[in-house]
Amino acid sequence: MTTTPPRSRTLARYLAFVKFEHTLFALPFAYGGMLLAAGGWPGWRVVSLVTLAMVGARTAAMAVNRVIDARIDAANPRTLDREIPAGRLSSRDGIALAVLGYALLSVAGALLNPLTLVLLPVAVAFLTVYPYLKRFTWLCHAWLGVSIGAAAAGGWIAVTGAFSATAVALWVAVGAWIAGFDIIYAILDLSFDTRAGLHSIPARFGVQRALAASAAFHLLSFVALAAVRLWSPLGWPYLAALAATGLVLAYQQVAVRRLEPAVVLRSFNANLVVGLLMFGGIVGGLWVHG
Repeated sequence: MTTTPPRSRTLARYLAFVKFEHTLFALPFAYGGMLLAAGGWPGWRVVSLVTLAMVGARTAAMAVNRVIDARIDAANPRTLDREIPAGRLSSRDGIALAVLGYALLSVAGALLNPLTLVLLPVAVAFLTVYPYLKRFTWLCHAWLGVSIGAAAAGGWIAVTGAFSATAVALWVAVGAWIAGFDIIYAILDLSFDTRAGLHSIPARFGVQRALAASAAFHLLSFVALAAVRLWSPLGWPYLAALAATGLVLAYQQVAVRRLEPAVVLRSFNANLVVGLLMFGGIVGGLWVHG
Protein backbone atom coordinates (compact mmCIF):
# COMPACT_ATOMS: atom_id res chain seq x y z
CA MET A 1 0.00 0.00 0.00
CA THR A 2 1.34 3.38 -0.96
CA THR A 3 2.18 5.90 1.79
CA THR A 4 3.31 8.72 -0.54
CA PRO A 5 1.22 10.73 -3.00
CA PRO A 6 1.14 9.31 -6.52
CA ARG A 7 2.67 11.20 -9.39
CA SER A 8 -0.52 12.12 -11.20
CA ARG A 9 -4.20 12.54 -10.45
CA THR A 10 -6.94 12.72 -13.06
CA LEU A 11 -10.71 12.95 -12.93
CA ALA A 12 -10.94 9.51 -14.54
CA ARG A 13 -8.76 8.08 -11.80
CA TYR A 14 -10.92 9.53 -9.04
CA LEU A 15 -14.09 8.29 -10.77
CA ALA A 16 -12.59 4.80 -11.02
CA PHE A 17 -11.55 5.02 -7.37
CA VAL A 18 -15.14 5.44 -6.19
CA LYS A 19 -16.69 3.27 -8.94
CA PHE A 20 -18.81 6.25 -9.94
CA GLU A 21 -20.92 4.16 -12.33
CA HIS A 22 -22.29 2.26 -9.33
CA THR A 23 -24.18 5.42 -8.38
CA LEU A 24 -26.80 3.91 -10.72
CA PHE A 25 -27.64 1.40 -7.99
CA ALA A 26 -29.43 3.85 -5.70
CA LEU A 27 -29.79 7.16 -7.56
CA PRO A 28 -32.77 6.06 -9.72
CA PHE A 29 -34.62 4.98 -6.58
CA ALA A 30 -33.91 8.33 -4.91
CA TYR A 31 -35.38 10.01 -7.98
CA GLY A 32 -38.28 7.56 -7.92
CA GLY A 33 -39.09 8.36 -4.30
CA MET A 34 -38.91 12.05 -5.12
CA LEU A 35 -41.32 11.74 -8.07
CA LEU A 36 -43.76 9.62 -6.08
CA ALA A 37 -43.79 12.14 -3.23
CA ALA A 38 -44.42 15.03 -5.61
CA GLY A 39 -46.88 13.10 -7.77
CA GLY A 40 -44.75 14.16 -10.73
CA TRP A 41 -42.00 16.70 -11.36
CA PRO A 42 -40.90 18.34 -8.06
CA GLY A 43 -38.96 21.24 -9.61
CA TRP A 44 -35.34 21.78 -10.51
CA ARG A 45 -34.30 22.93 -7.04
CA VAL A 46 -35.29 19.67 -5.37
CA VAL A 47 -33.91 17.56 -8.20
CA SER A 48 -30.57 19.38 -8.08
CA LEU A 49 -30.24 19.09 -4.32
CA VAL A 50 -31.21 15.42 -4.28
CA THR A 51 -28.63 14.76 -6.99
CA LEU A 52 -25.91 16.59 -5.04
CA ALA A 53 -26.82 14.74 -1.85
CA MET A 54 -26.74 11.36 -3.57
CA VAL A 55 -23.48 11.95 -5.43
CA GLY A 56 -21.91 13.33 -2.27
CA ALA A 57 -23.07 10.44 -0.08
CA ARG A 58 -22.05 7.78 -2.58
CA THR A 59 -18.64 9.37 -3.20
CA ALA A 60 -17.90 9.81 0.50
CA ALA A 61 -19.02 6.30 1.40
CA MET A 62 -16.87 4.65 -1.26
CA ALA A 63 -13.83 6.84 -0.53
CA VAL A 64 -14.05 6.06 3.19
CA ASN A 65 -14.43 2.38 2.39
CA ARG A 66 -11.36 2.38 0.14
CA VAL A 67 -9.21 4.19 2.72
CA ILE A 68 -10.27 2.03 5.66
CA ASP A 69 -9.90 -1.19 3.65
CA ALA A 70 -6.64 -0.27 1.91
CA ARG A 71 -4.52 -2.80 3.82
CA ILE A 72 -7.11 -5.53 3.35
CA ASP A 73 -7.37 -4.71 -0.37
CA ALA A 74 -3.58 -4.91 -0.68
CA ALA A 75 -3.60 -8.43 0.74
CA ASN A 76 -6.51 -9.70 -1.39
CA PRO A 77 -5.51 -10.87 -4.90
CA ARG A 78 -8.88 -9.71 -6.28
CA THR A 79 -8.50 -6.14 -5.01
CA LEU A 80 -4.76 -5.44 -4.89
CA ASP A 81 -5.01 -3.44 -8.13
CA ARG A 82 -7.36 -0.87 -6.60
CA GLU A 83 -6.07 2.69 -6.66
CA ILE A 84 -4.57 2.95 -3.16
CA PRO A 85 -2.86 -0.47 -2.99
CA ALA A 86 -1.57 -0.01 -6.54
CA GLY A 87 -0.21 3.46 -5.75
CA ARG A 88 -2.32 5.36 -8.27
CA LEU A 89 -3.91 7.39 -5.44
CA SER A 90 -2.97 7.86 -1.80
CA SER A 91 -4.97 7.54 1.40
CA ARG A 92 -4.85 11.33 1.68
CA ASP A 93 -6.52 11.57 -1.73
CA GLY A 94 -9.26 9.27 -0.49
CA ILE A 95 -9.78 11.27 2.69
CA ALA A 96 -9.95 14.52 0.74
CA LEU A 97 -12.54 13.03 -1.60
CA ALA A 98 -14.57 11.76 1.36
CA VAL A 99 -14.55 15.22 2.97
CA LEU A 100 -15.74 16.75 -0.30
CA GLY A 101 -18.50 14.14 -0.60
CA TYR A 102 -19.71 14.69 2.96
CA ALA A 103 -19.67 18.45 2.35
CA LEU A 104 -21.89 18.07 -0.71
CA LEU A 105 -24.27 15.82 1.24
CA SER A 106 -24.39 18.24 4.18
CA VAL A 107 -25.04 21.35 2.10
CA ALA A 108 -27.75 19.66 0.05
CA GLY A 109 -29.40 18.14 3.12
CA ALA A 110 -29.37 21.45 4.98
CA LEU A 111 -30.99 23.25 2.05
CA LEU A 112 -33.80 20.72 1.51
CA ASN A 113 -35.87 20.76 4.70
CA PRO A 114 -35.57 20.44 8.52
CA LEU A 115 -35.92 16.64 8.58
CA THR A 116 -33.14 16.04 6.05
CA LEU A 117 -30.95 18.35 8.15
CA VAL A 118 -31.73 16.44 11.35
CA LEU A 119 -31.01 13.11 9.66
CA LEU A 120 -27.60 14.19 8.29
CA PRO A 121 -25.55 12.93 11.29
CA VAL A 122 -27.35 9.58 11.11
CA ALA A 123 -26.58 9.23 7.41
CA VAL A 124 -22.92 10.11 7.93
CA ALA A 125 -22.61 7.65 10.82
CA PHE A 126 -24.14 4.77 8.86
CA LEU A 127 -21.95 5.39 5.82
CA THR A 128 -18.77 5.70 7.89
CA VAL A 129 -19.30 2.70 10.16
CA TYR A 130 -20.03 0.19 7.38
CA PRO A 131 -16.41 -0.58 6.34
CA TYR A 132 -15.57 -1.67 9.89
CA LEU A 133 -18.43 -4.14 10.26
CA LYS A 134 -16.85 -6.96 8.23
CA ARG A 135 -14.24 -7.11 10.97
CA PHE A 136 -16.89 -7.94 13.58
CA THR A 137 -20.16 -9.30 12.17
CA TRP A 138 -21.73 -11.07 9.21
CA LEU A 139 -24.61 -8.60 9.48
CA CYS A 140 -22.51 -6.17 7.40
CA HIS A 141 -24.63 -6.97 4.32
CA ALA A 142 -27.83 -5.88 6.04
CA TRP A 143 -26.15 -2.71 7.33
CA LEU A 144 -25.05 -1.83 3.80
CA GLY A 145 -28.61 -2.41 2.57
CA VAL A 146 -30.10 -0.17 5.25
CA SER A 147 -27.51 2.54 4.52
CA ILE A 148 -27.96 2.62 0.74
CA GLY A 149 -31.69 1.89 0.86
CA ALA A 150 -32.16 5.09 2.82
CA ALA A 151 -31.58 6.93 -0.47
CA ALA A 152 -35.01 5.87 -1.73
CA ALA A 153 -36.72 7.11 1.43
CA GLY A 154 -34.53 10.20 1.24
CA GLY A 155 -36.00 11.12 -2.13
CA TRP A 156 -39.46 11.08 -0.60
CA ILE A 157 -38.39 13.03 2.51
CA ALA A 158 -36.64 15.63 0.34
CA VAL A 159 -40.04 16.59 -1.08
CA THR A 160 -42.39 16.09 1.87
CA GLY A 161 -40.18 16.55 4.91
CA ALA A 162 -41.80 13.47 6.46
CA PHE A 163 -41.85 9.67 6.39
CA SER A 164 -44.69 7.62 4.89
CA ALA A 165 -45.62 4.02 4.14
CA THR A 166 -44.41 4.47 0.57
CA ALA A 167 -41.03 5.75 1.76
CA VAL A 168 -40.62 2.81 4.13
CA ALA A 169 -41.60 0.31 1.41
CA LEU A 170 -39.03 1.83 -0.94
CA TRP A 171 -36.39 1.73 1.79
CA VAL A 172 -37.09 -1.94 2.50
CA ALA A 173 -37.13 -2.77 -1.22
CA VAL A 174 -33.79 -1.14 -1.98
CA GLY A 175 -32.18 -2.27 1.26
CA ALA A 176 -33.13 -5.92 0.74
CA TRP A 177 -32.04 -5.77 -2.91
CA ILE A 178 -28.63 -4.33 -1.94
CA ALA A 179 -28.13 -6.87 0.86
CA GLY A 180 -29.06 -9.71 -1.49
CA PHE A 181 -26.53 -8.85 -4.16
CA ASP A 182 -23.84 -7.91 -1.62
CA ILE A 183 -24.04 -11.47 -0.31
CA ILE A 184 -23.54 -12.71 -3.88
CA TYR A 185 -20.54 -10.40 -4.28
CA ALA A 186 -19.05 -11.67 -1.01
CA ILE A 187 -18.84 -15.17 -2.52
CA LEU A 188 -15.94 -13.87 -4.65
CA ASP A 189 -13.93 -13.25 -1.46
CA LEU A 190 -14.96 -16.34 0.47
CA SER A 191 -11.50 -17.94 0.62
CA PHE A 192 -9.74 -14.70 1.45
CA ASP A 193 -12.30 -13.63 4.07
CA THR A 194 -11.98 -17.01 5.79
CA ARG A 195 -8.17 -16.81 5.90
CA ALA A 196 -8.18 -13.17 7.01
CA GLY A 197 -10.79 -13.66 9.72
CA LEU A 198 -13.26 -11.29 8.06
CA HIS A 199 -16.99 -11.75 8.48
CA SER A 200 -19.63 -12.31 5.82
CA ILE A 201 -22.63 -14.57 5.42
CA PRO A 202 -20.77 -16.87 2.97
CA ALA A 203 -17.80 -17.12 5.36
CA ARG A 204 -20.02 -17.73 8.39
CA PHE A 205 -22.69 -20.03 6.99
CA GLY A 206 -21.27 -21.44 3.75
CA VAL A 207 -22.14 -20.79 0.14
CA GLN A 208 -25.44 -22.67 -0.05
CA ARG A 209 -26.94 -20.95 2.98
CA ALA A 210 -25.60 -17.64 1.72
CA LEU A 211 -27.37 -18.18 -1.58
CA ALA A 212 -30.58 -18.98 0.29
CA ALA A 213 -30.23 -15.78 2.31
CA SER A 214 -29.60 -13.78 -0.88
CA ALA A 215 -32.71 -15.27 -2.48
CA ALA A 216 -34.77 -14.42 0.62
CA PHE A 217 -33.59 -10.82 0.55
CA HIS A 218 -34.42 -10.52 -3.15
CA LEU A 219 -37.88 -11.98 -2.58
CA LEU A 220 -38.44 -9.42 0.18
CA SER A 221 -37.29 -6.68 -2.18
CA PHE A 222 -39.75 -7.78 -4.86
CA VAL A 223 -42.63 -7.92 -2.36
CA ALA A 224 -41.78 -4.45 -1.03
CA LEU A 225 -41.67 -3.01 -4.57
CA ALA A 226 -45.07 -4.55 -5.22
CA ALA A 227 -46.36 -3.02 -1.98
CA VAL A 228 -45.38 0.48 -3.16
CA ARG A 229 -48.35 0.35 -5.52
CA LEU A 230 -50.70 -0.11 -2.55
CA TRP A 231 -50.03 3.47 -1.42
CA SER A 232 -49.08 5.22 -4.65
CA PRO A 233 -51.19 5.64 -7.79
CA LEU A 234 -49.18 3.89 -10.50
CA GLY A 235 -50.38 2.59 -13.84
CA TRP A 236 -49.44 -0.53 -15.80
CA PRO A 237 -45.87 0.58 -16.71
CA TYR A 238 -44.94 0.12 -13.07
CA LEU A 239 -46.23 -3.44 -13.13
CA ALA A 240 -44.29 -4.11 -16.33
CA ALA A 241 -41.09 -2.76 -14.74
CA LEU A 242 -41.77 -4.82 -11.62
CA ALA A 243 -42.11 -7.98 -13.71
CA ALA A 244 -38.87 -7.20 -15.57
CA THR A 245 -37.10 -6.57 -12.27
CA GLY A 246 -38.35 -9.90 -10.97
CA LEU A 247 -36.82 -11.60 -14.01
CA VAL A 248 -33.46 -9.87 -13.42
CA LEU A 249 -33.43 -10.94 -9.79
CA ALA A 250 -34.38 -14.49 -10.75
CA TYR A 251 -31.60 -14.55 -13.36
CA GLN A 252 -29.09 -13.58 -10.69
CA GLN A 253 -30.23 -16.31 -8.36
CA VAL A 254 -30.09 -18.97 -11.06
CA ALA A 255 -26.82 -17.86 -12.67
CA VAL A 256 -24.85 -17.42 -9.47
CA ARG A 257 -25.40 -21.05 -8.51
CA ARG A 258 -22.79 -22.03 -11.08
CA LEU A 259 -20.28 -20.54 -8.60
CA GLU A 260 -17.91 -19.42 -11.35
CA PRO A 261 -16.21 -16.07 -10.59
CA ALA A 262 -16.96 -14.62 -14.03
CA VAL A 263 -20.62 -15.63 -13.74
CA VAL A 264 -20.87 -14.29 -10.19
CA LEU A 265 -19.46 -10.94 -11.35
CA ARG A 266 -21.80 -10.85 -14.36
CA SER A 267 -24.71 -11.64 -12.06
CA PHE A 268 -23.66 -8.77 -9.79
CA ASN A 269 -23.38 -6.32 -12.70
CA ALA A 270 -26.91 -7.19 -13.81
CA ASN A 271 -28.05 -5.09 -10.86
CA LEU A 272 -27.15 -1.92 -12.73
CA VAL A 273 -30.38 -2.23 -14.74
CA VAL A 274 -32.71 -2.74 -11.75
CA GLY A 275 -32.76 0.90 -10.64
CA LEU A 276 -33.24 2.10 -14.21
CA LEU A 277 -36.09 -0.36 -14.77
CA MET A 278 -37.96 0.71 -11.64
CA PHE A 279 -37.35 4.41 -12.27
CA GLY A 280 -38.80 3.99 -15.76
CA GLY A 281 -41.73 2.12 -14.24
CA ILE A 282 -42.40 4.92 -11.76
CA VAL A 283 -42.21 7.62 -14.44
CA GLY A 284 -44.44 5.64 -16.80
CA GLY A 285 -46.78 4.60 -14.01
CA LEU A 286 -47.32 8.18 -12.87
CA TRP A 287 -47.80 9.40 -16.45
CA VAL A 288 -50.37 6.72 -17.34
CA HIS A 289 -52.29 7.13 -14.10
CA GLY A 290 -52.16 10.92 -14.28
